[in-house]
Amino acid sequence: MAIQVDGAFAEEANREKRQIARNSVLAAVFLTAMKLVVGIETNSLGILSEAAHSGLDFLAALMTYFAVRIAARPPDRDHTYGHGKIENLSAFGETLLLIITCGWIIYEGISRLAFREAHVESTVWGFVVVIIAIFVDISRSRALGRVAKKYNSQALEADALHFSTDVWSSLVVLSGLVFVAIGYPWVDAVAAILVALIVLFISFRLGKRTIDALMDRVPEGVYEQVLGTLREVPGVEEVRSIRLRPSGGKVFVDTVVAVRRTTPFQKAHAIMDSIEQAIHERHRDIDIVVHAEPAESSDESLADKIRLIVGRKGLRPPHNLEVHKINGRHHIAFDIEYEEGKSFVEAHALTDEIEREIRLEIPSIEHLTIHMEEDRPGEDDVTDVSDDERLRQSVRKLVTADTNIVECSSVRLLRVGERFNLAVDCTIQRDRTLEDVHRIVSRLETKLYDKLPRLRRVVIHAEPTSPDRG
Repeated sequence: MAIQVDGAFAEEANREKRQIARNSVLAAVFLTAMKLVVGIETNSLGILSEAAHSGLDFLAALMTYFAVRIAARPPDRDHTYGHGKIENLSAFGETLLLIITCGWIIYEGISRLAFREAHVESTVWGFVVVIIAIFVDISRSRALGRVAKKYNSQALEADALHFSTDVWSSLVVLSGLVFVAIGYPWVDAVAAILVALIVLFISFRLGKRTIDALMDRVPEGVYEQVLGTLREVPGVEEVRSIRLRPSGGKVFVDTVVAVRRTTPFQKAHAIMDSIEQAIHERHRDIDIVVHAEPAESSDESLADKIRLIVGRKGLRPPHNLEVHKINGRHHIAFDIEYEEGKSFVEAHALTDEIEREIRLEIPSIEHLTIHMEEDRPGEDDVTDVSDDERLRQSVRKLVTADTNIVECSSVRLLRVGERFNLAVDCTIQRDRTLEDVHRIVSRLETKLYDKLPRLRRVVIHAEPTSPDRG
């Protein structure tokens, strides 16, 4: 069984993610152009490094935008888990761009400090550019972070983390411009190197998270949350395995749970539905597949064990099952039905096999009796012969001859081949116990079989007398 992410929720998520990614692209274009113009005008390595950084921000934002669009595509035959991994690849590509940029900035900064002097102008435009960049980066970092957290998007989270570091790097550049203005131009190169180191540190963190996602590393805490949710669902005896696979903003979960082996199929199905619903209510971004396996419970009765063993042989559940305990040992008897046409030898061999399995699973058995009978659920050549008055009268006479029978209210006959199925409704005193009634009916059935050899099946339905008859 499987449950997928809610369609309306997914559509809303895709729309909001595309919108915030598009806004990030526009902001990156604006900042890159502004920083590049002022950086060239002032020859400030700090501002030029920021322009280069913003240029890569533009590429990263563009990658994120297309990644979000592609990730929204539904699963297909070639991508059965969807296209969410493109978000992780986008974040990895962004990390590589950041590392390359940082390498160039550090190299250029060291060159200016150690080998050559560069003329840097500190103008009001430089301050204006950096201050504007700080406010823009704060705004889009918060917006990206909000949407990334809401929809668990690693691509948007990478952008948000990226632009939050831009705020700090811009502050470093701003301080460098201040020192340039008071006569310390070398501080500009130092500021650029510091910017690069900050970004490099964040890049490695981002790269590790991205590689973890590409390697299907489970997000921290998700395994424990899913396990806790599964264990809380009524009917789950044991959680045997959980496999999680993150892909973009989704987490795919395959789980195997144990359900009591005596649980009817429909109830087991309902338990799996409950699991899926519980997961979906707490984790809307999870796509879960549940597999249930039968498990033996500690309070399973001996009758349950016997029914399961018989059922594994493809037979109907045993009837007239009785379990008695005497001096710590069990005495068990029951009836099982075999399909029509099975020979006595075949039925006996299968019965021996059932007995061996029962004794193996229930070592405390002292005596085990299995009664074999033929199951004939129905034939095509069945004829209603209830109008056979002679046979009906014979049945009625035999039934009413029993002093325990108050009244014989109905006699129905069906011809099955050359023999007959008989159904009788009769009334017995209401003060009799159920055990008494069972004994009376069993004795009467035996009598009908003996006196009317053409009967192949006899079913007697007993009803109590009305209260006014006593």
